[in-house]
Amino acid sequence: MYAFLSAVSAFVSDRFDKKDRGATAVEYGLLVGLIAVVIIAAVILLGEQLNVMFTDITGALTTDAGVVVP
Repeated sequence: MYAFLSAVSAFVSDRFDKKDRGATAVEYGLLVGLIAVVIIAAVILLGEQLNVMFTDITGALTTDAGVVVP
């Protein structure tokens, strides 16, 4: 049992060594940057289409309810 716990402890300490923390932070930073770029591109490419779609939906809902849109 002691040998197993010792092996697990050695694996965990090697896996989560302090020298890897900086690299992990950089990787997460790159992922966040990539996700931001994708979101910005989607808003730019689909923004006008979404605006038209929501405007049409709003118009349909307000005319169905008997409210005249100014």
